[in-house]
Parts: sequence; C-alpha cells; structure tokens
Amino acid sequence: MEFLYDRQVRRFYTFLVIVCVVQICFMGFSGMLQAHGIRQALVERELAAASYLLEQEIPPALLASAWNHTEATEEGRELLEKIGHTEQTQGYLLLLAGQTSVPMILFLTAEGAVFAIILLLGAGAFLRSRERVYGEAERVVTQYAEGRFDIHLSEGGTGARHRLFGTVEKLALLLQAKSEAECRAKEFLQDMISNISHQLKTPLAALDMYMEILTEEAGDPEAVRTFSQKSMRSLERMEQLIQSLLKMARLDTGNIVFEKTRCLVSEIAAQAVGELAERAKREQKQIVTEGMPEESIFCDLEWTKEAVENLVKNALDHTERGGVIRISWQRSPAILRLTVADNGCGIAPEDIHHIFKRFYRSKCSSDRQGAGLGLSLAKSIVEGQGGILSVESSPGKGSTFRMSFPA
Repeated sequence: MEFLYDRQVRRFYTFLVIVCVVQICFMGFSGMLQAHGIRQALVERELAAASYLLEQEIPPALLASAWNHTEATEEGRELLEKIGHTEQTQGYLLLLAGQTSVPMILFLTAEGAVFAIILLLGAGAFLRSRERVYGEAERVVTQYAEGRFDIHLSEGGTGARHRLFGTVEKLALLLQAKSEAECRAKEFLQDMISNISHQLKTPLAALDMYMEILTEEAGDPEAVRTFSQKSMRSLERMEQLIQSLLKMARLDTGNIVFEKTRCLVSEIAAQAVGELAERAKREQKQIVTEGMPEESIFCDLEWTKEAVENLVKNALDHTERGGVIRISWQRSPAILRLTVADNGCGIAPEDIHHIFKRFYRSKCSSDRQGAGLGLSLAKSIVEGQGGILSVESSPGKGSTFRMSFPA
C-alpha cells in the first residue's frame, strides 16, 4: 500500500471510496423504494379482490378470515391453477413486474449512468493532474540537462513520485555542483593563463633586451659578464615561477598525496633556511631559529619545508638590510605552532585579507621581486595537511606568520 503515500493518489482513492459509498446508499434506497412499490401493488390487488367479494355479498368476517388464513389446501391450489394464477403463469408475474420493477429498472439504469459519468470525470481529472505534474517535471529535467537550475521539482511530499523527484533533485545538485566546478576551473584557467602571460612578460622582455646588448657589446668583457648575470637571474625567476605554477596546479587537481611521517621541526627549519642562507648573507640579513630541538610534528617533510621556505623568502623580500627573520616553534597541549616573523615593512590593513590570493601584489610590493605565489602555495600546503596558516602584521613593525599543526 505504499502507493497511498502519494497525496494525489490518496485523494483519488478517497474520491472513489466516497463515490462507492454514495452508490451503495443509493442502491439501498432504491431497494427500499422497490419493496415499497411491491407492497403497494399487492395491497392494491388485495383491495380490489376484497371490494369484488364484498360486492358479491360475501360476509366481511368470512373475508377477513380468508386474508388471515395461512394454511394452503389442495383445493385452493387447484382453483388457482384453473384461473391461471401460479408461479409458472407469466401473465400474472408480468402484471406485477410491470407495476413495480420496470420503473425501478429505469431508475437504477439512470443512477448507474450518473455514477459512471462521475467516475469517468474523476478519473479524467486525476489523470490530467498527473499528466500536468509529469509534464512540468519533464520541463524542469530538460532545463537541468541544459545547465539551468533556477526552477526545481516540488519537494516535501510522500509516495513514489516524490521519492523519484527527490532523487532527481539530488542528481540535479550534483550536476549543478559539477557545472559550477567546471565554470570555476575554466575561470581559473583563464586567470592562470592571463597571470602567467603577465608574469613572464617582464623577464622575457628583459632577456630580449639583454641579448641585444650582449650582441652589440660582444667585444666588451665587462658588459658581457654583467648582462649574462642579469640574464641568469631572469631565467631563474622564470624557472621559479614555472615550478610554483606546476606545484599549485598539482595541489589544485589533487595529484599530491602527502606522505606524512614524524619529522623534527628543527630539521624542517634547517633545510628551509639552508637554501636561503647565502641570499640572507648577501643581503646582510639574519635568519635565527629558536625552539626545542626534540620537538616533532607529523607531516610531509619536503612539502612542509617548501611552505616554510616560501614564508622565509617572503620575509627576505620585505625586510631591509640589517633585518632579522626569526623562525621559532613551540608546543601546546593541542597544537604545535611554527612561526616565521620579521621586522620588515609589514602589511597594510587593506592588503592583509588578500595576501594569500594567487598573484596578489600589494602596492608597497611593486618594487620587490616575486610573483605573488609563495604565500598562496604555503597556505595550500599547510591546509592540505590539516593545518592552519595565519598572519599578524602592523605597517612598519614587521609580520608574523604562524603555521599551526595538530599535536
């Protein structure tokens, strides 16, 4: 009886039950009318017989005794057979039927026709309603197939139809999510291509200029050495940009599986600083590490080192000569925090909510190197391992980046 959970089907069956009950009541009433007609016909025939017998001067007492007499005799049976009033005599039965049954048959026929019309009209209305509902559902599903999700199927009912509609709505949500994801991917690809083009434009233009100068100054060893070094720096910048883009793409597409192991925080910091120590020395900046050497975290060593290295690079980019970049870590009962702090120029309040966006460059960073990918890449690495990357900064007082990992 699960089909009765559908409200529309339930209404239709209620309508059928009501019609059937009303029809039964009418048929009972019709039977009562027929019985009344038969009684009236019999009374009229008895009245006619009594009147005739009284005209023949039969005593009333004898007549009353005859009507109340219930015992049949063979003489009485023979008399009725002689006058043609028996069960096999059609004329007698047809006379009684003509007085009572024929009108009742006509009445019952008319009644059946009326109820048949009511049932047909009710069934037609039900089927039209169902056809309208399914037609609307077909239109909505067609819009889903075309990628339009502004109209939805009716929900909140019970029965097989609404369960079907609910399943279709779940499918529509999946299609909508997939469509939105494809749109975001397309927008991301367009933005990525645009940003890559913009980021590569400067080093390529510089390389083109350096090559022209080297061609023109081929006989000047000092010029060749100077512009060769500049060309190498431009190539290194392009290589860093391309490597960062490839890493970001791998993280975005889910192709990176972090291989977590128990790692010493001091080892992560040492490896991140090791590749930047020469640059810090060249720029007359100091990198300091502080923390308990036995502290460890459960993470992917290479990728976590990459995140810390990007934070240190950002600190070097925004710290003047004589500045200090401090890498420290400490454990609480719930988390381990690894902090990279500097005493550089800091971050403007209007920029602090945007610094983790890809290719974002604040106005005060326009004269510094970098493509605006390091912080975004660091955030993706930390969050990909279940951690949190946050920042605190005051203009002119430096910035503090905190990587928080579950203990």
